[in-house]
Amino acid sequence: MDRNFARALALVLKSEGGWSDNSADPGGATMKGVTLANFRRYVKADAGKADLREISDEQVATVYRRFYWDAVAGAELPGGVDYAVFDFAVNSGPGRAAKYLQAAVGAVQDGRIGPATLRAVGARPLGAVIDDLCDARLAFLRRLPTWPVFGKGWSDRVRSVRSQALLMSAPQPAPVPSSDPRGPQHPPGPSTALGSTPSPAPAGAAIAPPVERLPFWAAVLQILKSIFARSST
Repeated sequence: MDRNFARALALVLKSEGGWSDNSADPGGATMKGVTLANFRRYVKADAGKADLREISDEQVATVYRRFYWDAVAGAELPGGVDYAVFDFAVNSGPGRAAKYLQAAVGAVQDGRIGPATLRAVGARPLGAVIDDLCDARLAFLRRLPTWPVFGKGWSDRVRSVRSQALLMSAPQPAPVPSSDPRGPQHPPGPSTALGSTPSPAPAGAAIAPPVERLPFWAAVLQILKSIFARSST
């Protein structure tokens, strides 16, 4: 569901990091995973590297949503699968991510995730889809000539994506409603609350007669009478 976009983006950005301008990276200069080409396409047509380094969070989200999330139908994919495909798209391109998902579920590999692909995804256990997609993704990365340079980081990334995607795909347990409409009640303490009904005495136990409590002034008057009676004797 589209509600996973913010969560998926936060996870992707942890992997993408900050500024990078590695000559061995075919994507060229990137900031938070946004390439200069995509920054020019969606944000500022004449941007340079200095502009890219100052990209705002809102601009980052715009690029990721339009170029990656929407391109792989992230809003239509089930939870967990959406993140796994999204991260794959960011790392290796939306078209490749879509085709590998289609291969994992037995759909036509045309690189466009539509109703047929979505039905094929829904027909399989989500955990199996995520595992097969991550396995295929890692196999693809191992074949790249840049594997010796980036292989360790890619392996760690795919491992993390698999773990998080499986967590996102797991059904969340529904909260158990309380049978008492007042909600959970705390057990009574050792003393009975004022105005509450005392617990019945055990069978066979002697019951003490109730103690008559006199009003305050009546008690004082009774004490004074007792004192005067003693003085007169």
